[in-house]
Amino acid sequence: MKSFGSKPWILPQPVLIIGTYDKEGKPNAMNAAWGGQWDMHEIIISLGSHQTTDNLAVCPEFTVTFATADTLVAADYVGIASGRNTPDKMEKTGWTIEKAPNVNAPLFRNFPMTLECRVKQKLDESGTGYYLVAEIVNILCDEQYLADDGTPDVESMHLITYDPVHHNYIQLGNIAGKAFADGKQLK
Repeated sequence: MKSFGSKPWILPQPVLIIGTYDKEGKPNAMNAAWGGQWDMHEIIISLGSHQTTDNLAVCPEFTVTFATADTLVAADYVGIASGRNTPDKMEKTGWTIEKAPNVNAPLFRNFPMTLECRVKQKLDESGTGYYLVAEIVNILCDEQYLADDGTPDVESMHLITYDPVHHNYIQLGNIAGKAFADGKQLK
């Protein structure tokens, strides 16, 4: 095996879009890859210093949605354009934006599923950022992405993942097996 040393290569990495309001109530979004489930009702995201962290200091509520093949271009754009110096950033995305129903944060209607979140804790806070632990207040899913059983159909969402090795986005594919079931074959 070839050795690469320490790299940020946990795979797959979600492409998270974090939505916040600034102090005037103007929506902002950023693209974040370093995040995941913290426990049953919490998530954690590694954040650098951004307009988003400025906004969270004013209002500790936000949304998190998952980028898809259809939203890829604008999702990448909100990761490379700063809300601090691009006043028309959100207009350029073309996204339909409304207030989330349960938190004071923007809801981007172009995405299939959104987590409404509230900051619980900031870990290792410094001038360069922090680890954000947040409570999941609610989950919203566009009805066109519901399975026959009424729950979100993740496969139909065409979610993308970030490839930190080659800096690509990869669309997630088909179901490969059944969790908590297929392994029973080896019992």
